[in-house]
Amino acid sequence: MRLSRREFLATTVAAAAAPALALPGDSGPIKLSVATYSLRSFKRPEAIKMIQQLQVKFADVKDFHLPLKDSPEQLKEGVKEFHAAGIKIIAGGNITLKKPEQLRPAFEYAKTCGMPVIVCAPAKEQLPAIEKLVQEFNIKIAIHNHGPEDAAFFPTPKSALDAVKGMDPRMGLCIDIGHTARTGADIVESIAEAGPRLYELHTKDLKDKTAKESQVAVGEGVLPIPEIFKQLAKQKYSGYCSLEYEINDKDPLPGMQKSFEYMRKVIAEMRS
Repeated sequence: MRLSRREFLATTVAAAAAPALALPGDSGPIKLSVATYSLRSFKRPEAIKMIQQLQVKFADVKDFHLPLKDSPEQLKEGVKEFHAAGIKIIAGGNITLKKPEQLRPAFEYAKTCGMPVIVCAPAKEQLPAIEKLVQEFNIKIAIHNHGPEDAAFFPTPKSALDAVKGMDPRMGLCIDIGHTARTGADIVESIAEAGPRLYELHTKDLKDKTAKESQVAVGEGVLPIPEIFKQLAKQKYSGYCSLEYEINDKDPLPGMQKSFEYMRKVIAEMRS
């Protein structure tokens, strides 16, 4: 799947001209987004076209599609491509923040791209310096828990929540529901405990709660998606639920489509 610049522009112009179609997951406490890590095998124009095909209006953009090494001018041009396609950038990440020299460039990057949230994997000892940058730039951070393999940093949402306790309220969490399940933590309880410090949710599904390699399309596994969405609605969650589809990276669209169809069905049933 390769698009020329002319084809890409034609696609985005057509999308902009088309009437907006409101779908479950466009608004309210359950807003659906794409974590573009799902589209890591595709360049930005292709990834944008695929997000449009999924009829999703929001994206948590990984640096595959807005490279950290790009100049501010290049980043602004890239952001324009998302905006021209009707896609709002709601976060950037996951970004590693483990060394002092990584911190300010990440915030400068997020500012240039207009990202209100940095989804990140920080080192605990960097959190005081990160807090100062959060206050300087007025950009939230969302610590992404990475499951049992990340025992030295943030395996569970609670480990991240404990680390930011007493810090600026913009120091928050991105709960990955698959990684959370694999630690044995209760996902719904973790969301409730995070409360207003929850800034993003990475959604996925597993056939086996203990096995990372058992990921499937959302709705085909055992994770309690309806209960998760009900808890988010109960606490008036203001962030986004970003699909992080980590399998079938060369042909992710069918599984992603199934995932969004299922999640939209759950949201529609909640509203009925």
